[in-house]
Amino acid sequence: MLIRLGTRGSMLALAQTEWFAKRLSDAGHEVELVRIVTEGDVRPIDTEPGEGIFVTAIARALQRGEIDAAVHSAKDVPLVEERDLVIAAYPVRADPRDALVTKDGGSSLSRLPEGASVGTDSPRRSGFLRAARPDLRVVSLHGNVDTRLHRVDSHEVDAIVIAAAGIDRLARGGRIDERIDAHVIPPAPAQGALAIQARNEAGPLLEELRLYDYADVRLAVEAERRVLRATGGSCRAPVGALATVEEDELTMLVGGVNSDGSDLRIETVHGKRADAMRLAEEAGRNLAGAVALR
Repeated sequence: MLIRLGTRGSMLALAQTEWFAKRLSDAGHEVELVRIVTEGDVRPIDTEPGEGIFVTAIARALQRGEIDAAVHSAKDVPLVEERDLVIAAYPVRADPRDALVTKDGGSSLSRLPEGASVGTDSPRRSGFLRAARPDLRVVSLHGNVDTRLHRVDSHEVDAIVIAAAGIDRLARGGRIDERIDAHVIPPAPAQGALAIQARNEAGPLLEELRLYDYADVRLAVEAERRVLRATGGSCRAPVGALATVEEDELTMLVGGVNSDGSDLRIETVHGKRADAMRLAEEAGRNLAGAVALR
């Protein structure tokens, strides 16, 4: 069948969509990429993104029938999903951790010089960075992957912290100095995962897309997002969650912090996969009760 895949036009979004399109093409489908301009693509470079800023325009095109499916970064999908749309597949997940990048390479978070400047676009990263290294100067730094790499290369900052998955998907993993331990900076819920979205009534297409759904990835992502929702926060909240599933066992790292680095709380939850959503809900509520998350 012909499958029109909606995507943003950024290099990373195209790389992600082309990766999934190749799997559909290899299965014998004709695939057309449809680039859609989102609110996130036209905002001034140093403004903070809001929830759904990279997703909403593509979801609307899907609802109007202008595309057949959409490829999103799962962490960007709003916690309250559209009733007529469904996440048909969570394909194999990339590295969910955050990464440290410097101009010359070979560094690590612990070895950065005292007072070094570190750029990030995330209150979550800012808070956990300040908790781990109170001496660092955390600088607000937005933009796509190329923009942020250029800004560290031009010495605007000494280092950046960015999602490892984005750098890897652009085949630039060699730029990574350190893949930061999740116990130091817990990843954003669903970081590193892709969400393939389609219309609820797209019968044969839904069946095809669901062939690329990994049950363990789906469970992990949905549990992580449940943690965030239970805290009452949005995708910009200083909350991290990373779930791993092995057969019948679930292990989930959950963390929260204020963006100034205070009230740090990181804990690990263990249980059965059948209890994943209950455990995630409890973990999120406990986190919200212990940390102001501002």
